[in-house]
Amino acid sequence: MAKAPALLQSLALRGLSATHAQVFAGVRLVPLLRDAPRDDLRIARRGYEAELAIVKVGDGSLYCSTYVPHALIVGWTEDGSPVASYGAALAGPTEGRVVGGQHRCVNVLARMVRREARGEDPAERNRLRLLPQHLAMEGFLALHFNAPEIAWSEYSRRAVSHGLDPRTEVSLSGRAIPGLEDALRVFEIHEGQCGLLLFVGELLASVFVVSHPDDYRALHRTLIEDFYEQTLLYAARHNGDSQAFEHTFDEARISSLDDLRAALGRARAEAGALHVDTAAGLIGRPIAAERVYRAGPFSLQRFMTELDPALDNHLGEAIVRDDGTLEYAKTFRLSAGQVRRARLLQQLAAHGWNLSSAAAALRITRDQLIRRIDGEGFGYLIAEHVLKAALKRTK
Repeated sequence: MAKAPALLQSLALRGLSATHAQVFAGVRLVPLLRDAPRDDLRIARRGYEAELAIVKVGDGSLYCSTYVPHALIVGWTEDGSPVASYGAALAGPTEGRVVGGQHRCVNVLARMVRREARGEDPAERNRLRLLPQHLAMEGFLALHFNAPEIAWSEYSRRAVSHGLDPRTEVSLSGRAIPGLEDALRVFEIHEGQCGLLLFVGELLASVFVVSHPDDYRALHRTLIEDFYEQTLLYAARHNGDSQAFEHTFDEARISSLDDLRAALGRARAEAGALHVDTAAGLIGRPIAAERVYRAGPFSLQRFMTELDPALDNHLGEAIVRDDGTLEYAKTFRLSAGQVRRARLLQQLAAHGWNLSSAAAALRITRDQLIRRIDGEGFGYLIAEHVLKAALKRTK
């Protein structure tokens, strides 16, 4: 059996090159081109028509979302030969459960990721279904999701019995971001385009990569169905129009079509490098990755940047070929509030949920820590009499 690809240390655009951006109001789209796409991994969309999705994640807990517009179906071959079928045939019909004539709730799948079939036919067996973004978000929400291991007297009965369950986060549909839907409608899809860097109000909103140009064309519009953090709405409204990259050619050095073609290639490369540099909050930055599934010569991983309040922070999932080529990626920008909450939970877990120890590490008082826990929406974890006393003393 082939050795599994190493876990990602950073998100690198291996096998892809960025080119000049297209700008519409506050939206900047940077195409990612693949010079030599292969046919042994293909990706298609499958829609879900359900008001609520409930996913069993395998450890007795459930991941629930009121917004799951589609899944991705990934087909691959073990020997490098082309995937036999893709597009509508690979994706299959829209799924949903009808109750009383309306779509109410659907148990989307037994796990966040699973094979579509387990028969003898490799074309049927080598198909994987995953929920884009939800795969990474489930891992983020599950971070220190359990109850304290020690029944400290400061914690409520609910905290000791159920931990942070349920923990919730709020995001926006792409349709709520001004200009995004129009931008996706009017932007040109380049020859060989297999992905993009999406900036909103000059903030990196998402990285989206697929394996094949035909798949990208079919999935381009799904960006409007993705979910985004709420800061992007403010950025789109108040940061003004995105800046277009302008390049000046030296006419004295251009005397033929070949010269013009070479100069244009250099300009596109320079523009692409500039746009990748503006995505340094994610591209090339160290990440912590976890392997979720091994699919032949491919590895499905989810990842998250270090939670640094001074930097942009992102989570996402990726499919990586054995040689390190990035075949699929979908990312989500974390808000400052999400980063604060996650860091707070990390500190509590690192100190065994001991409030005094965690407060000392944060260089604040125990009462200040309790007030911070309450301010971040986790006040239900603290016993009522302890919370009231701490809030009274810190007024």
